[in-house]
Amino acid sequence: MKASLVLVLFLLADIQAWSQQKKKTPNVIYIYADDMGYGELGCYGQQKIRTPYLDRMAREGMRFTDHYTSTPVCAPARCMLMTGKHGGHTYIHGNYEMGGFADSLEGGQMPLPEGSFTIAKLMQQAGYATGAIGKWGMGMTNTTGSPLKQGFDYFYGFLDQKQAHNYYPTHLWENDHWDTLRNHSIYVHKSVDPAKATDADFDYFKGKDYAPAKMTEKALAFIERNARKPFFLYLPYTIPHVSLQVPDEWVKQYIGQFNEQPYYGQAGYAACKYPLSTYAAMISYLDAQVGIIMEKIKQLGLDDNTLVFFSSDNGAAFNGGVDRFFFNSTGGLRGQKMDLFEGGIREPLIARWPGTIPAGTTSRLVSAQFDMMATLAELTGQKVTHTDGISFLPELKGNAKTQKKHEYLYFEYPENGGQLAIRIGNWKGVKLDVRHHPEKHWLLFNLESDRNETTDLAPQHPELISQFQAIVKKEHQQAHIREWEFVDPKFNMKDQ
Repeated sequence: MKASLVLVLFLLADIQAWSQQKKKTPNVIYIYADDMGYGELGCYGQQKIRTPYLDRMAREGMRFTDHYTSTPVCAPARCMLMTGKHGGHTYIHGNYEMGGFADSLEGGQMPLPEGSFTIAKLMQQAGYATGAIGKWGMGMTNTTGSPLKQGFDYFYGFLDQKQAHNYYPTHLWENDHWDTLRNHSIYVHKSVDPAKATDADFDYFKGKDYAPAKMTEKALAFIERNARKPFFLYLPYTIPHVSLQVPDEWVKQYIGQFNEQPYYGQAGYAACKYPLSTYAAMISYLDAQVGIIMEKIKQLGLDDNTLVFFSSDNGAAFNGGVDRFFFNSTGGLRGQKMDLFEGGIREPLIARWPGTIPAGTTSRLVSAQFDMMATLAELTGQKVTHTDGISFLPELKGNAKTQKKHEYLYFEYPENGGQLAIRIGNWKGVKLDVRHHPEKHWLLFNLESDRNETTDLAPQHPELISQFQAIVKKEHQQAHIREWEFVDPKFNMKDQ
């Protein structure tokens, strides 16, 4: 009897200690959409697409209005998120493709180099189990960029972004192994003849195993496996990046609500009979996956001890049958994916942590995704020096008075002509076509009075232009490959 009592007391003490440890080290889930515009969620003003779970997440947490991706396309945005670097210091600057679309040519994108320090490695140092499920885009399994070599204990999803153009692939990757799916081989950039198109032509782009459904399945399993210890789960879903593909039952929820015509694949990506309905359905599907993840957290009793983020890698797309104007995908902001105007880089950010993040709050803190490294370091009691970010943990906890702020945010993007952008307070400078015309003048906007960047005020503020030039000189580091080097040093300090 005495021995049994001692055992019970020991177990209670163990449970209490485990509970206290859990309170000190919250789980972290970072959900990343792909090509989602600033205005595509109900809580950010969307009127035509239903997103009840993300809207609820915003009501129960904090919604950021001035949060930025680090660059307006996939691979470099993910690199900067993972490594805490802005566009001037990052290793990966653009979507540098390797290999081809066919399974036999799968080569991925330029890999992260050996020795990179990622937020996954940061979390491993703090004793977290780490998982990445979704789209990687920073190196194949046989390269230095493999997620398993960059701090993740577990990976499932697309390693190659080109493969992710198809939501019904022949396979996904589970760690270093090919996971065969029940889908026929599809070439998603095959066009359809409008004069002869039949339902069978559109059905060619459908399969049995929907990649995002597999991602959710693996995410739930990861959470269950690690429910009794701290975990960090990075969930970069591929939605709503084209191709326009989603299970029929989701499309049917929108058919008849929009005046739409078929998309025949003439501008790349899969042909789609109901492009507007399918795009809306894809975002609603992603929203539902967030709801499933949140419900699992509650079922496991982890709700109060799990910090969940939701954001996107860049602004809304412009191809493959997507109509960003119809949905007002950027919320009126100028630009789109591949632009350093606000529509290409300002992103939704929702954060939820019951009991810690004040519910129903809105933050106007100017922040960027490269701040995540510093934020998670502070969360886990670690110090980092190799980052361009600033922790926004005080803001999350409602301590705005102690929140440090960026002197400026710096952006550079070598593609689409080569672009620079800098935000200082409410001032935003943008310089276009730098690669071919470095003599071009900066554009200047006051985002407080002109959030859509319509009126150039550069002639009235030469002092700000001089500041921009000095910041470029300070922040730009030469890229390691010629294709990404577009800032000519001899123009850096010219008053242009």
